[in-house]
Amino acid sequence: MRVTHLSCALLLIACGGGDKAPAADSAAAVMPAPTVNLAEVSGKWSMVNMAEGSDSVIVTAEMNATGSSDGWTITLSGRPPMPMRISVSGDSIMSETGPYESVLRKGVQVTTNGAMRMVDGKLVGTTVAHYSGVTTADSVLRMRTVNTRMP
Repeated sequence: MRVTHLSCALLLIACGGGDKAPAADSAAAVMPAPTVNLAEVSGKWSMVNMAEGSDSVIVTAEMNATGSSDGWTITLSGRPPMPMRISVSGDSIMSETGPYESVLRKGVQVTTNGAMRMVDGKLVGTTVAHYSGVTTADSVLRMRTVNTRMP
């Protein structure tokens, strides 16, 4: 009889662990990432794009950011401003521009998609260029993007 009571007691102890409160770390793990405040990034930015894995600048532009997702533009050298489509997710700003004629490939249309976030006072991230009508492996170009606030 003692063995039966002891076995039942051990079984209850082993199964009773589900009532513990979650660890403090688990509450922090489910908290959403902070949302970027577009008003804090509004203004003019000098943009440089470098091929992924390189420090060589291949495209420069000026970006005009507003305090909302509307009205953002990018201006490539010698061209009129082009509208950017902006959305926010957590601490990231996503952008899409185009289609427009590529700076790097004359006569080829390109659409760019990017994601940026604030790091040490700069908007940094990646930009992916998708070239229309190109069916070879180089139909996509991945770039690193660094935006520095202009005075």
